[in-house]
Amino acid sequence: MGALMRVLLMVTATICVSSAQTSSSSNDNKQQQQQRSVWDEPIRFSTKAKDSCTMVVSGAGDYTRLRVSCKAPSQGQTQGRAYYCDFQGKPNLCRAYNLNPRHYFTQMMWDMRKLSHACQGPKIYHPQMCKKSPDEAQMTFLASWPRSTTPKPSKPTQEQRKLAVAAQAKPVATPKPLKPQPGKPQPGKGIQTKKPSAKPGKTTIRATEQPESKASNMATEYCWKSFHGICTYFIGWFQN
Repeated sequence: MGALMRVLLMVTATICVSSAQTSSSSNDNKQQQQQRSVWDEPIRFSTKAKDSCTMVVSGAGDYTRLRVSCKAPSQGQTQGRAYYCDFQGKPNLCRAYNLNPRHYFTQMMWDMRKLSHACQGPKIYHPQMCKKSPDEAQMTFLASWPRSTTPKPSKPTQEQRKLAVAAQAKPVATPKPLKPQPGKPQPGKGIQTKKPSAKPGKTTIRATEQPESKASNMATEYCWKSFHGICTYFIGWFQN
């Protein structure tokens, strides 16, 4: 009886150990599948402008690197433009990322597909599932291709250079001042109205009183005052 119990205990222990190993291996396989789904299977999507894009995850030391490669649709015989951009961060510092890393980049993809150009969006991506994680867990813009360059000013042609030199050598003619014309107002000066000159007033020459005639003087001297007029008449008559 005791030997039978020992055998049963040994069988039970063996079954428990094997089941534990099986569950552990299944968890490891599940994690490996999740890792493989991110590292080996790219995430594909299309932008608002119908650009076909893929997201590929790789390792760079302690960092996780993401490359987003896109190609625009061809138009007739013209090939569509191709471009890519790289992001880098430490998403493994986020607990939710370790449980489901693919969903972390899928949330990034949801934001990128709303753009016309996948590489002209935010410079920092902090997916919703890792909002409470430290800033190091976010993916930060690293580089892109092709780089946006401002067009250089075109060099002047040989003919333009000759015209510029001729314009510099030619003396600038200064305009001559206009001679004022009679009867016309000069520029910058108001119209001057001639003030009428004051005409000299007419001088009225008063007739000077003639001196009393000799007859009147004699009448005053020799006649009474009341007969002054008659005396003057007769004395004048006699003189004439």
